[in-house]
Amino acid sequence: MQRAATSMKDQEENMTSKPGSISRRSLLMAATTVPLCGILTRPVSAAEFVYKFATGQDPTHPVNVRAQEAIDRIREATSGRLEIRLFPANQLGSDTELLTQVRSGGVEFFNQSSSILATLVPSAGIVNTGFAFADYDSVWKAMDGDLGTYIRAQIAKTPIMAVSKAWDNGFRQVTSSGREVRTPDDLKNFQIRVPPAPLLTSLFKALGAGPTPINFNEVYSALQTKVVDGQENPLPIIATARLYEVQSTCSLTGHVWDGYWVLGNKRAFERLPKDLQEIVTRELDRSAVDQRADIAKLSESLRADLSAKGLKFIGVDRAAFRQALSKTSFYADWKGKFGEEAWSHLERAAGQLS
Repeated sequence: MQRAATSMKDQEENMTSKPGSISRRSLLMAATTVPLCGILTRPVSAAEFVYKFATGQDPTHPVNVRAQEAIDRIREATSGRLEIRLFPANQLGSDTELLTQVRSGGVEFFNQSSSILATLVPSAGIVNTGFAFADYDSVWKAMDGDLGTYIRAQIAKTPIMAVSKAWDNGFRQVTSSGREVRTPDDLKNFQIRVPPAPLLTSLFKALGAGPTPINFNEVYSALQTKVVDGQENPLPIIATARLYEVQSTCSLTGHVWDGYWVLGNKRAFERLPKDLQEIVTRELDRSAVDQRADIAKLSESLRADLSAKGLKFIGVDRAAFRQALSKTSFYADWKGKFGEEAWSHLERAAGQLS
């Protein structure tokens, strides 16, 4: 089943590769040497609890590799009392449909991006604030610290809960077919495709660009026919969707970071005995750390792969972009929407934004 077009991750990993292009499977398997096994193949035997774990990523994506490892460890640690079956690649529904299912209990666990979770828990979207995070050190300081704790508390006010540490979805970068984006001024009147996400739209508007929401299945042709000058996405998406074929440069802006939460239906999780709850959280936390390392490694290796395909990489002064953004009302506007408490947690990890 195809993913909903409104996700910031855009379900942008469902593209098939042309002959001679970078293989999606080889890209994603490059992130880890651990084989993916057992998805939907292991019979249920004498389990007290049988739960479903849905994801939107392809089976070879590090999210699923590491989730399956956690599932296997959970089965062993619980002596088979808890059987969790993994359903990758939106097999059980689109992201928005799965969010509804995990709320109702139709699905017990679901891997969800912060940007889509924000439709239910607005504060979850604060991590997508433009140029907030300089690097992964500041990201994990926030997500494993006060900001992550705050977001988890807001999630817990709904029928769902976060059952592990945050996982990684990566930093987004700007690509172009003509104008090279090196400074904030280069974005003036730059027509850039964005997903239908208010934070991204307002970010590029504030910097003087012309953000154009386009469904991802139309992005390649829009770039090819020059409907827009460029687009923005994490490197794994730029590679698997072959956008390097219709773009000549990639500016390493890292303008937005997005993460995943492993969400659980609250009633289903609370049905588990305390010892099983602790095992689930412990093993998912362990896989979260492993998956973070996978994504960081994959993003680095892709620079070499994409360079070999002809994509020119441009280093930029990210501080200059953040300074330019701070001269607009962008940060003040979003601070007002997210609230003083959430914003203070963000700034403790990311530094002053407004």
